[in-house]
Amino acid sequence: MTKTTEARRPVEAVAVRPVQAPPPTGDRWRRRLAEQARAYAFLVGGLICFALFSWYPAIRAVVIAFQKYTPGSSPEWVGTANFTRVWHDPEFTAAWRNTLTFTVLALLLGFAVPFVMALVLNELRHAKAFFRVVVYLPVMIPPVVSALLWKWFYDPGAGLANEALRFLHLPTSNWSNGADTALLSLVIVATWANMGGTVLIYLAALQSIPGELYEAAELDGASLLQRVRHVTVPQTRFVILMLMLLQIIATMQVFTEPFVITGGGPENATVTVLYLIYKYAFLYNDFGGACALSVMLLVLLGAFAALYLRLTRSGEDV
Repeated sequence: MTKTTEARRPVEAVAVRPVQAPPPTGDRWRRRLAEQARAYAFLVGGLICFALFSWYPAIRAVVIAFQKYTPGSSPEWVGTANFTRVWHDPEFTAAWRNTLTFTVLALLLGFAVPFVMALVLNELRHAKAFFRVVVYLPVMIPPVVSALLWKWFYDPGAGLANEALRFLHLPTSNWSNGADTALLSLVIVATWANMGGTVLIYLAALQSIPGELYEAAELDGASLLQRVRHVTVPQTRFVILMLMLLQIIATMQVFTEPFVITGGGPENATVTVLYLIYKYAFLYNDFGGACALSVMLLVLLGAFAALYLRLTRSGEDV
């Protein structure tokens, strides 16, 4: 065989064994164990905080709901007596009626306004960052401070609201001091104070919509309202549904505005469920009744959330 033939012979592939990493030494094992120990230490710390400040109070409240309990004395098991007493309280019906009315008004006003503002901000071409800060600024104000500012704003005498109406030669209003207007006044306060975060979430959802969809809609001759109905709303449907659920749960637990601005008045027109819980616990010294009312609210919100998620999920499957 010639050298040329030998040169043309294909070279047989040689199996290369993978190089195995050397087993970890004692220092590596200790270092890895220390890293895992730190990670679990942070996890255990978070679990302890949740257990002490969230889970334990919730479980304890359910137990106290079936007891006659006063701080400093031994509890006495009374069964469902607390629920029966709270149920027959004249303020019970007013509190639930006001809470449900507040929730409906907050949905009509506080759910539509942030969405419209997000649409407007999304169409801006200049000073976007400035207007985002302006919209989010009320969220950074402490809730109590915000409520006190609006309490002065609603003052029927020298309040800024009535002064502006007088300047425009319009009739003044009692605002939070009137039984007919107090609840709507609180809805305006809650909407102004909390819509900043909702606007930014909507704005993020709007900016994730592909621009080609709007271009195709414009080529088909769709108007602005048609583009919002057939492009914007379907593309942000998941965000809208989740924010609606969160807003309903939050507005059902309204407390700061009626506590600071109206004190539940006038004529119990702004007594809410959470404010009634506060009265039972810290004014009537009836912690059993307060916990019973809390359990009622928990069961109602839990059932509503489960039903809402079931309906929205079935709608998506269809």
